Amino acid sequence: MTTRSHEDHVTTQFGPQAEAYVASAVHAAGIDLDRIGERLRAMPGAAVLDLGCGGGHVAFAAAAAGARVTAYDLSHEMLAAVSAEAARRGLQGIETRQGAAESLPFPDATFDAVVTRYSAHHWRDVPAALRETRRVLRPGGLCLVCDIVAPEEPLLDTHLQAVELLRDPSHVRDYRVSEWRAMFAALGLSCEAGVVSRPRMEFASWIARIRTPAVNVAAIRALQASAPAEVVRHFAIEADGSFLIDSALIEARAN
Repeated sequence: MTTRSHEDHVTTQFGPQAEAYVASAVHAAGIDLDRIGERLRAMPGAAVLDLGCGGGHVAFAAAAAGARVTAYDLSHEMLAAVSAEAARRGLQGIETRQGAAESLPFPDATFDAVVTRYSAHHWRDVPAALRETRRVLRPGGLCLVCDIVAPEEPLLDTHLQAVELLRDPSHVRDYRVSEWRAMFAALGLSCEAGVVSRPRMEFASWIARIRTPAVNVAAIRALQASAPAEVVRHFAIEADGSFLIDSALIEARAN
């Protein structure tokens, strides 16, 4: 059996789908993205790191807010798609760098803000990535983490992790809000305001975006069909498999 590293899984999953993530309506809008833009408009000229930039929607919002942006991702294809879309939009001040979240190729205290959105659940070692985030933030710098979050109840958490992994083998974990707060506190990052939302995952586009194999799609639908009432109710699972998912934007400040 041929095995691949986790980084290989991530780049294999997302590289070929770069254009789909640039165009994704789920990723291109949301109250969390509005909030990120609002926070960065209050920091004109800031140096911003878009960590795990994916389709580049944070980078575009930051550049539009007047920031100097570094879009950083594992996937060369994603970075190329971000550069092409930035040029199409006429956005200046976005540079791209390739690499893993756990090892940032930047000097200490480089950025006024580090922002990551819908990326961290793919990171192999979130605490290591947060240590790097803390290192490259300037004193008083802002850290904005937006991601899918697991419910605090284990029954709901387990269902979410199972369907996420079946959909995408590069999935690691959707962390609970309490886990994020604990990781921030351990690094001396003080949590401030946050935004919670429940976006709807339209099933057909949710699996198409990541090219989920048919056998895995069938397994997800089997899990949904056999899920207890509490799971069906919380995720509002629909007849076609579409469901609601929990998302949180957590704001923290480097002391």
